[in-house]
Amino acid sequence: MSFVNLTADNFNANMKDEGLVILDFWAEWCGPCKMFGPVFEAASAKHSDIVFGKIDTENERELAAHFNIRSIPTLIAIKDGIMVFNQAGALMGAQFEQLIQGLRDLDMDKVRAEIASQPQ
Repeated sequence: MSFVNLTADNFNANMKDEGLVILDFWAEWCGPCKMFGPVFEAASAKHSDIVFGKIDTENERELAAHFNIRSIPTLIAIKDGIMVFNQAGALMGAQFEQLIQGLRDLDMDKVRAEIASQPQ
């Protein structure tokens, strides 16, 4: 599967309770976003089991606000319904592939246990 342009209307339909979703918050005027775009798109073609979503912050201000986006590009990864990565800045291809592998290897039982142990 390649990337999906996400909007407020189709966002929930593209989220998964199990598996990995990687979101790219970007804007047309953003130079680093333009640099990272082809890296993101190439990874989306390579990793068909992951949902790759691009969110144009200019057109989808509510989604950007929901995720508290303050600078772009920002990458957010959601695994098994839990946000496990949130970082601003463009990545090079090898860095992005390394991140994807790290997300795949992430032990979600440990993540859930850590969340459960934190005070409410």
